[in-house]
Amino acid sequence: MLGKKLVTAQKRGDTRALFLGLGMMACSVLMYFFIEITITPKYKKSIWTKESICEVMKASIKEKVHCIFNKHSGDENIFRYPCLEVQVNLTALGQVVMLYHTEDTWTRNPKCSYIPGNLENFGEVQKNVESIKNNFSKIKIFPCFYDPSRAEPSVILERLYSPAGFVITMIWPTLMMTGGILIIILVKINQYLSVFTASQYIRPV
Repeated sequence: MLGKKLVTAQKRGDTRALFLGLGMMACSVLMYFFIEITITPKYKKSIWTKESICEVMKASIKEKVHCIFNKHSGDENIFRYPCLEVQVNLTALGQVVMLYHTEDTWTRNPKCSYIPGNLENFGEVQKNVESIKNNFSKIKIFPCFYDPSRAEPSVILERLYSPAGFVITMIWPTLMMTGGILIIILVKINQYLSVFTASQYIRPV
């Protein structure tokens, strides 16, 4: 009687472990799909791949620009922010070009070098942009990234979609997929050993 209960408990445990492994694999597939349709296209479109040194030539706030926070909403969601323009000397080529914070900055507003994260409080936004401008006035030389083909003359300060970042993004779904496969393999091995052990105790009638 006790043996039957142990076998039943073992089968339930194996079933739960199998569902866990399959669930982890399914989640990892969904994460791969999400990465493929969101991050991968942006990574492939990132043309600023070559690193160089930039020297600040000019950093100024030229105007207040209207930023549409949500294009499907009304005027209450339209916010303003000061437009910071930073011109740098790309030392690798000896050219004076426009500097952008990231790839997204260039895509969202090619007129400005920096877009604040929170646009609701204009006073805080203005202080933030002024602080960034002052930092460029203090730190004149820094690493930057440019398009080696020179199809796009501008440069960026930080890469959002670098190879290292892409690899880090892929680590979690890969670990989850590997863990799910290992759980299923271990369950199958456990089932095989259980059947093999039970067969050793079977007595011919």
